[in-house]
Amino acid sequence: MTEVLISAIGLCGATIIGAILGFFIKELPHKWNDTVLGYCAGIMLAASTIGLIVPAFQQTDQWWLVTVGVMAGALFLNVLDLITPHLHTITGLDPEEHKNNATLNHVLLFVMAIALHKLPEGMAAGVSMCSSDGTTDWGVSVGIAIQNIPEGMVIIAPLLVAGVSAARTFGISIAIGLLEIIGVLIGFALGTASEAFLPVMLGFAGGAMLYVTSDEMIPETHTHGYQKQATYALLLGFMTMLLL
Repeated sequence: MTEVLISAIGLCGATIIGAILGFFIKELPHKWNDTVLGYCAGIMLAASTIGLIVPAFQQTDQWWLVTVGVMAGALFLNVLDLITPHLHTITGLDPEEHKNNATLNHVLLFVMAIALHKLPEGMAAGVSMCSSDGTTDWGVSVGIAIQNIPEGMVIIAPLLVAGVSAARTFGISIAIGLLEIIGVLIGFALGTASEAFLPVMLGFAGGAMLYVTSDEMIPETHTHGYQKQATYALLLGFMTMLLL
């Protein structure tokens, strides 16, 4: 259980560290922002496939269970995205400003996309630490922690530019990090509750990570004309995770 708590605190701490760095790097050019996000996307692709989905297939002969888990994880995040309530309450800004400010709403949707995948991301780390032989796999946790730092950075500048106060922006970052702690504990609890359920949970967490990588992160890196740099950064992030 100590290892699980270390993982949970580490993932949350990485997000907060990234947020603190974000206050010092408020105007990261799109070229570098997209490159960093591409690198993160590569890490998440490797973590979800090599760290979660492949081990899930190795633990069961019923391949369809893992497939259902992957699709359920993606669907779960899709549903969360659809039912997310209006966001003006978290910014402290007037609701009318949200209605008339398309840029602000776009920023908030991007921030919410990051927040939404923190819970299943934490679950992925928690589930990956469940094993029948008692060993602890740190690969997924380390990979997620690495990409949490730049993710924490990229949510700061857009919120500040949109008019959200520095204190509230930092509070939002902390809240996003805490979601990961909750996710780690939930994932570990579900993974240890039933060994037969573990492959499904691994697939579920992997599917959620694949969804956010494909639906949010990669498209975001291809909207400013720097998709080539982002693509090579993605490959580098993928190889980094494989080496880890």
